[in-house]
Amino acid sequence: MAADEHDLEISGASVEKAIDEGLVQLGVARNDVIVEVVDEGGGGFLGIGGRDAIVRLKVLGQPKFEEKPISTEVQDDSEIVADEATSERFTMPAIKELDSTEAETALEITTMLLEKMNVEATVTVKQTDPDDLTGEIRSIMDIRGDDMGVLIGPRGETLNALQYVTRLITGHRLRQRTTFIVDVEGYRERREQALASLAKRMADKAARAKRPITLEPMPPNERRIIHLTLRQDGRVHTESTGEGRHRKVRIYPD
Repeated sequence: MAADEHDLEISGASVEKAIDEGLVQLGVARNDVIVEVVDEGGGGFLGIGGRDAIVRLKVLGQPKFEEKPISTEVQDDSEIVADEATSERFTMPAIKELDSTEAETALEITTMLLEKMNVEATVTVKQTDPDDLTGEIRSIMDIRGDDMGVLIGPRGETLNALQYVTRLITGHRLRQRTTFIVDVEGYRERREQALASLAKRMADKAARAKRPITLEPMPPNERRIIHLTLRQDGRVHTESTGEGRHRKVRIYPD
């Protein structure tokens, strides 16, 4: 049952099976949707009284390129900061200046890696707005070109791997920890906007229904977006639950 022209609510024997079936019906890749777990389902007792899992898939927008997933086991955990609920009031931090040496080196390394991967693309340096918690401004290595889906991969896993390797090489050369961001065709910005929108909608739902809402498993940087979006929402609070790749955000009504 579709919630609107860009949403699809679907059931399946498990959460993953429901997601897979929904992706087939929508004709999109996993990377192109936000998944809301409506009901995790249950097996019942001795197979009696069980119920299917239900998920809602929200399409991020018309894909700008064909997805070509690349398998990778590298997960970028460098984004882990204040992962648990942060709904309390806070003082605006002082703005920290951009590290121009890091930006220049990261640009060189990113360009070099793309050349070695035989990927034709241009890389420019942008910068983020000051972080809400730390005041830090980060450099963004903005990669653009044709058929860039190969650099993103399913759920952004390939992009996270590329960022991890680029930071590792840059940090080794500079002998310091690096915090720049690697992005492709504005993917991270679109994903952040979609996650923020999802967080607000699920907070509304949790507050109205007066019951917790559990989101799909997300990497640390995406869970952080959910926490920060709802940190000052007096109706709800958020917590991360689960372990490893199965760690997810749960939104509780206050």
